[in-house]
Amino acid sequence: MLDDDKNVSRKQYKRSGMAFSVLGAIIAVFIVTTVFQWKGISIEVNTEEPTAQADEVNIGQNEEDVTQAVNEVSPAVVGISNIQSSAQGTQQAGTGSGVIYKEEGDQAFVVTNHHVIENASALEVILSDGSKVEAELKGSDPLTDLAVLQIDSEHVEKVADLGNADDVEIGQTAIAIGNPLGMEFAGSATKGIISGLNRNIPVDINGDDQADWQTEVIQTDAAINPGNSGGALINLQGEVIGINSMKIAQAEVEGIGFSIPMDAAKPVIEDLETNGEVQRPYMGVSLQDVSQIPNPVLESELGLPTDITHGVLVQGVEQDSPAQEAGLERYDVITAIDGNKVDSLIRLRQYLYSQAQNGDTVELEVYRDGTPTTVQLTLTSQ
Repeated sequence: MLDDDKNVSRKQYKRSGMAFSVLGAIIAVFIVTTVFQWKGISIEVNTEEPTAQADEVNIGQNEEDVTQAVNEVSPAVVGISNIQSSAQGTQQAGTGSGVIYKEEGDQAFVVTNHHVIENASALEVILSDGSKVEAELKGSDPLTDLAVLQIDSEHVEKVADLGNADDVEIGQTAIAIGNPLGMEFAGSATKGIISGLNRNIPVDINGDDQADWQTEVIQTDAAINPGNSGGALINLQGEVIGINSMKIAQAEVEGIGFSIPMDAAKPVIEDLETNGEVQRPYMGVSLQDVSQIPNPVLESELGLPTDITHGVLVQGVEQDSPAQEAGLERYDVITAIDGNKVDSLIRLRQYLYSQAQNGDTVELEVYRDGTPTTVQLTLTSQ
């Protein structure tokens, strides 16, 4: 659906979501889909990279290669059942997909999406033969929309090979494997191509209709439907090159789905498996984009010069945090970090999470009561 018929360039991005277990009628599924897909926001997507569509590329691969790849990976693609508690007891709230990526001793590990397991009181993994096993949540990460589960390895028939997204090229064959619309369509495979690389999709974590993060994704026209979340996007060699996560949910849009590339997913998966969380550098402040604050407030209340229109406002400083120890104060405006311009909260987080590490000391350029100053802040883990 369009947010505004007068602004057709703005798109609504939706996580592909869990498929509810009661299918009842197809129309009911699509109504639920709208509710359960990505808590998205409308924002322009980065389209600097070229895009390809299936009918623009001479694919020409042998059908036997596709069949072989699907047969190779399918036993490692599982269903995920999200069981939630209510006043009426426990019930299955929905299902998604997952990929068995590791077997170690008597344990095996499954990667899926965070939004597949969100708010679950218990989790089940449904194997390719239909059997169900209890799963333990090792950890999940809303920013990257990834989660890791643990099951007993005695149930595992196949472990998927994780590929390298650096080897992925636009126009190559892509196959999505998962459980669209619930387990009645378990193990479904759809074929397309890689349509785009290095896409950045906005993520609204707290539901305030503002982007909290931008997730790096691969674009594909292989069909990704509700219930495919957490499933595998594979190449013809049977390697998992992405974890399916989202689609554009508009009636007039067809064949635009997104998958988390393995080079971005692997370090997150390792952190979740080992530590139960992604350990990112921590400052200890609450922030707001300066661009969201009216100019009269910036000038009269914060004393910002009229030529300073970028930065993030410090709304609060946590006790005993790196920010407090560094001397940051409420209503400070951070305009740069280590000489890199800070034009939004997302840019600041991207620098911290990709360029900095726990223990690093960063230099912040700050305006305090309209006067520029610098602050040295030593990052820690939260």
